[in-house]
Amino acid sequence: MTVTTVTSNRTAPATGGTPALVVVAHGSRDPRALSTVRALLDRVRALRPALPVHLGHVELNEPLLPDTLAALGDAAAVLVPLLLGRGYHVKRDIPEMAALSPARTRVAAPLGTHPLLVDALHARLTEAGWPTHPDPDHAVVLASAGSRDPESRADTARTAALLAARLGVPVVPAYASAATPTVPEAVRTLRARGHRHVAVASCFTAPGRFATQCATQAPWITSAPLGTHPSMAHLLLHRYDETLMTDGAMKRRALATP
Repeated sequence: MTVTTVTSNRTAPATGGTPALVVVAHGSRDPRALSTVRALLDRVRALRPALPVHLGHVELNEPLLPDTLAALGDAAAVLVPLLLGRGYHVKRDIPEMAALSPARTRVAAPLGTHPLLVDALHARLTEAGWPTHPDPDHAVVLASAGSRDPESRADTARTAALLAARLGVPVVPAYASAATPTVPEAVRTLRARGHRHVAVASCFTAPGRFATQCATQAPWITSAPLGTHPSMAHLLLHRYDETLMTDGAMKRRALATP
């Protein structure tokens, strides 16, 4: 995963202190999404009480990311997208908002693909009734929001492959919008291959329109969104730490270069 360092137009000298963690959520008209994200941030704060943790949204909910960054002034911050793959928001929206702020920011990689994400997906499926020892006729559709960006779809496909290795059954990625196959199409494909029990794994960070849509299309069980699962909090902190370590390594290499 790529870590992006953003330099503001108002560059300030480095100062001491721990860089803040700014979790960047997409935003949703579903009120359950905002309450879920806030609860997830509470989990992050409980894991690392000394770390300043803030929330910013790309759209639809307050606080919006530019307002969160403005409130930080020229402080250092690591922006961790609460998004599951590389797409327009990760590549364009978030870096552009960061570049316009006075804060000294780095933009971390999105949450997928990572084993901690698979931990959360597996746990949510188990909660929904997925068996400990699935039969050969079991399979899973990994439902995600979808994107026109091929790298985003590649991330979803890699997550599906990791989940398939974990479960020992076929896992087919599917999308709620902007890409194919859809959930019903993926279900039909798996049933044509002889899989009578097809579960839908919700690869969504919080409840919302797409998660609800995909759940209604499940022919059998469907898992809840990833939400406040402990692995999600650990994954946010992992991306934060990973970004700081990468940034530190780059600086050391620059200093060592004659």
